[in-house]
Amino acid sequence: MNSLNYLQQKIQNAKALDFGTVFNQAIELFKKVWVQGLLLQIFALVIMLPFILAFYVPFIGALMEQSRSGYVDPDSLNSAIFGGGSPMYILLFYVVIFVLSAIAALLYAGFYRIVKNMDHGETPNTSDFFYFFKGKYFGKGFLLMILASLISGVATMLCVLPVFYVMVPIMFFIPIFAYNPDLSIGDIVSLGFSLGNKKWLLTFGLVIVSAILIYILTIVTCGIGGLFLAAFIYLPIYIIYKEVIGFGEQDEIDEIGKIENF
Repeated sequence: MNSLNYLQQKIQNAKALDFGTVFNQAIELFKKVWVQGLLLQIFALVIMLPFILAFYVPFIGALMEQSRSGYVDPDSLNSAIFGGGSPMYILLFYVVIFVLSAIAALLYAGFYRIVKNMDHGETPNTSDFFYFFKGKYFGKGFLLMILASLISGVATMLCVLPVFYVMVPIMFFIPIFAYNPDLSIGDIVSLGFSLGNKKWLLTFGLVIVSAILIYILTIVTCGIGGLFLAAFIYLPIYIIYKEVIGFGEQDEIDEIGKIENF
């Protein structure tokens, strides 16, 4: 396992990256992994489906009932969705949202694992989507998402601008966890902020451009393209991680060279 100091050193000594080069590499990689990206969106949708049904079925039922009478009461519809404004219902609503988001984050970690394997010429394994659902990783993934939510919450309370700052380091939490799952949560957060600070402007620019591109193509394709393209936004993050930290291949080659010279 790579140590925190070793990974921090890799970040500090990182070379400059070109926006266009990273974006083009992400496009080339997308051509290889678009099927897995589609599966990611389908799996995430399946996970969210029970919640969506539980959320909208009462609303649709109330809407149909009121339509029969020819009068639609907005207050009644809101009550059908939010349980009449009950604090317990609203609290449960946000708890369920968080739990499902944390589970989805574990799926994204599995996707990063698949992307790395395919980028290195390995055959994709669909079961890797659920690699981090194992006991020792499942709990750590949940705690990491709790911490990410707390950081985002504090940034939101401070003002809007800090949210834009922390969003970049938080984006690196999942890939760092995916490629270094045995690191402590504190180390993952520390590395996320180090890498985020080092490549903040580049990462922010790539994410914004990718999001705009996905949005436009989704509208053009009447929403269908979103399923195929949504996973693209994770690929520039992967490329930056690979170029800055890497996966240890070069270090192994260097060690072999040192041994041969010796």
